[in-house]
Amino acid sequence: MGEATLDMDRLEEYYVLEASVPTMTAVVPLEIDVVDDLAEGDGGGGQDKLASLGSSGMRVRPEAEPWDAWLPITESRKGSTAKAVLHLVCSGIGFQGLSLPVALATLGWAGGITVLTLAFAWQLYTIWILVHLHESPPPATTRYSRYLQVMIHAFGPKLGKLLGIFPVMYLSGGSCVILIITGGGAMRTLFDIFCAEGDTCQSRSLSGAEWFLVFTCIAMAIAQFPNLNSIAGVSLVGAVTGVTYCTILSVLAVRNSRRSGVSYEPLLATAGKSVWTRSGDALYAVGTVALSFRGHNLILEIQGTLPTSPSSKETSEAPMWRAVMISYSIISLCLYPLAIAGFWAYGDKIPSGGMLSAISDTNLQHTSKFFLALVNGLVILNTLTVFPIYAMPVFDNLEIRYTAITGRRRAPAAARTCLRLFFGGLAFFISVAFPFLPSLGPLIGGLASPLTFAYPCLMWVRIRKPRRGGARRLITGLGCLGLILCVLWVAAALWRLIDKGLNADFFKP
Repeated sequence: MGEATLDMDRLEEYYVLEASVPTMTAVVPLEIDVVDDLAEGDGGGGQDKLASLGSSGMRVRPEAEPWDAWLPITESRKGSTAKAVLHLVCSGIGFQGLSLPVALATLGWAGGITVLTLAFAWQLYTIWILVHLHESPPPATTRYSRYLQVMIHAFGPKLGKLLGIFPVMYLSGGSCVILIITGGGAMRTLFDIFCAEGDTCQSRSLSGAEWFLVFTCIAMAIAQFPNLNSIAGVSLVGAVTGVTYCTILSVLAVRNSRRSGVSYEPLLATAGKSVWTRSGDALYAVGTVALSFRGHNLILEIQGTLPTSPSSKETSEAPMWRAVMISYSIISLCLYPLAIAGFWAYGDKIPSGGMLSAISDTNLQHTSKFFLALVNGLVILNTLTVFPIYAMPVFDNLEIRYTAITGRRRAPAAARTCLRLFFGGLAFFISVAFPFLPSLGPLIGGLASPLTFAYPCLMWVRIRKPRRGGARRLITGLGCLGLILCVLWVAAALWRLIDKGLNADFFKP
């Protein structure tokens, strides 16, 4: 069978060319080798066969670009609804949700639950949009398996990259850095629980940087799976641990009834606060709720692992949407009890660090060493297993660049391993250099939040071009409102940093 030759200039302009493909595109479900065999067969007869495929006057192209056959995100399209559910739950439940009771303490019962419900519905709608933008409408079946790819298709190469590169890279690489800081810190806490004051052992705890290194080494070992579809087992562990520690924290919050002296009055109503202060607190709390929903930068990538059949009418939309409905039902059953139980138990006394800080604070409640160790152990397992799925878009991009620079058809196994170790080392260095990065999470997360609440709406209008009328105005207005809110969240986070200060200890994890 003939071997495909890759034009490296095309690979270098991967996203640009994808964006330039016309919407009306005839699709030929042929593998690369089959195309080459046709071209080499019987004195050029194969070329005639290829030419005849385009006789309808529309541009003919295969279902996937050649490099999709070996890049980590699209290398395997043998996924299923069950695997997609695991990926979505694993990437959708995170430590940001542990701060939901803090937001409710600011907004109160009515305001907090209302904002949480509206944010949940909004982000679920934008996921629906992304799922339906993954494949072009018939008769074309172009697949957009990367968020940046569909942004460039919607807004063009220059504007698409300008708007998309930072949030996509932050939500992938930046999340990995935060996972190192969180997981490494949980490892140190777990060690201190078992070896506090030399009660049970005489070992000396490692330094913060050493704990980060231990976490990074384990995470990078797990991240050596070849492609996104192959880490379904890892995502299973991540999903189970995420659901479990959210459930345990909710149960621990209500086990000993309400704490004495708690109040459920919104902190916004505190006397003596100026209008500007109350507005800033309210926006910061709303931003905290919004940032508890994550994983939108992985929706298209996860859908890219599902099979599709251009020759029939079977697409990846239906199985992916089923996976979304199942997974976000599970996520809602974790986040709502966590927010409600946490606020009911601690009220206005909830620490700013969220639920993990609350169960560790002896002034609020006495939690046994067993439960403290169990929760921290689950957090460690969860962060270790979430790391590979958030790192996969970075691995994918690194292999694109490597192949374009070196001129190789694909990255060899050794090169793939080295590229991933390079990223792990870079993420480790950033986590050690900026251990206070989680404190900047609301600020940087606000800059990336249009990817969740605004861009999908605007991309839908640009790509699908709905008829002028109420629906179009509503979707456009929703996208513009998302952009405005994101700007306000960034302003509120910046105001909070100025007001409270930032303990920026560089290289002191």
